[in-house]
Amino acid sequence: MTYLVGSHHVTLSVGRAQEDVDFHTRILGMRFIKKTVLYDGSTPVYHLYYSNADGDPSSVVTTFPWAQHGIYGTRGTNQAREVLLSVPADSLDFWASRLTAHGVENEQIELFGDRRVVFRHPSGIEYQLVGSAGDPRRGFTGHGVTPEAAIHGIHGVGIHVYDADRMVDFGNEAFFARGQILEEGERARFQVGKDDYGNWIELTGNRTDEQGTWRYGAGTYHHFAWNLDTLANQERAKFEIEGAGYTDISELKDRTYFKSHYVRSPGGALFELAVTHDDGGWDCDESPEELGRAFMLPPQFEHEREHIMSQLEPVTTDED
Repeated sequence: MTYLVGSHHVTLSVGRAQEDVDFHTRILGMRFIKKTVLYDGSTPVYHLYYSNADGDPSSVVTTFPWAQHGIYGTRGTNQAREVLLSVPADSLDFWASRLTAHGVENEQIELFGDRRVVFRHPSGIEYQLVGSAGDPRRGFTGHGVTPEAAIHGIHGVGIHVYDADRMVDFGNEAFFARGQILEEGERARFQVGKDDYGNWIELTGNRTDEQGTWRYGAGTYHHFAWNLDTLANQERAKFEIEGAGYTDISELKDRTYFKSHYVRSPGGALFELAVTHDDGGWDCDESPEELGRAFMLPPQFEHEREHIMSQLEPVTTDED
């Protein structure tokens, strides 16, 4: 049997590029590691990447700023909804104060025994900082975020579902869930993969909201990527997922930094099976010290660089 390693990255459709950069770097203190474009379709859209100090695969948040093109989505049920990020267990008061100081409304809650700070991205996407003890990933100390509070990386994904049982079945049959399912109110959670962190799936029963949009659109969660470690393991996983009857799965796509298949889950969330291959990685086209400083394009788009740049709003980062 093939097992996932853990999380790889999360990708969101957000509003404006500059507000997204400022939110992730100047408020959350994350490291800006890549500025490129969406590879699919004909409309030029930024693809922006943020991470912890080391760019661990389980730490990366990426975004497509769609508001420039007037394309918006709707948050609803049967859709990934919440960005769950891991922070040191005793840092929640720091984060609540910091978010308040930056004008970001927030609330502290407790869920599954973990203290959390809940708030929203400027485009409306829901975020939770989850207090985690013993997470070894190294946070990035940007813009006044201390080492004792810096974001470790991804904690997991929050999905709103009409029927949680179908997603639990998928977790067991296709994503090799481990351990018991924990329930609290309308919410249930379980882990997938071998890692001890970054791989929680949290399901919220939601039969009130309308169906959320699955296409690109500002203000919505696009997909959650899982780390399959090697291309051979990735193909075995794809084969087993299809063999379990979940055949809505894509061909292999080369994203330069990783290679991926995509599968739509019964709960509506789009999952990606990602592998950082031998020729990929965040530093395959920039040195580790210069990540995020240049506007990177894949070879097939390089001849259109001038046109693509003319179609995008200027964005300023600390690396510029």
